[in-house]
Amino acid sequence: MSTPTSAARTFLAGKSELCVAALLFVLGSVALVDAATLTDNAATRGPLNSATVPIVVGTLLVVVSIALAVNVLRGGTGDMESGEDIDLDQPTAWVPFVALAGVFLANAVLMESLGWPITGTVLFWGAATALGSKHLIRNLIVAAAIAFGSYALFAYGLGVNLPAGLLHGVI
Repeated sequence: MSTPTSAARTFLAGKSELCVAALLFVLGSVALVDAATLTDNAATRGPLNSATVPIVVGTLLVVVSIALAVNVLRGGTGDMESGEDIDLDQPTAWVPFVALAGVFLANAVLMESLGWPITGTVLFWGAATALGSKHLIRNLIVAAAIAFGSYALFAYGLGVNLPAGLLHGVI
């Protein structure tokens, strides 16, 4: 004799994609609710206002979540390996993962005090090194060019204030 709980478990077995559909639905709903609370600002031009993009994104998320749920309930499933070019027999490479997490965390913690040009250089150099590049000096030069170039682009070209940190007044 089956209970309602075991019948539900049997029906939902192998349908873990419904969790993704539920997450997309919640994110889309939150975007739509937040968009409804936005007020017009100085950037409003004709029919486009500050709520336009959140409404479009929220609507697309809700539509995709419903389509995914319908597909899963009709028996559709994703292939485990079709989207990735990885060897599942190999163990996880924890050293690069921890190194990348470390440089991201260091960037987030030190950006205000050291500034974007310095922490951005460390971030880009650390990421390239953690992912296996052996050209340490070249990586440092390229990382510094990217970090300082992006700082100049944002600060002087776009007027977005990035923290200069130790280099405040110098650049």
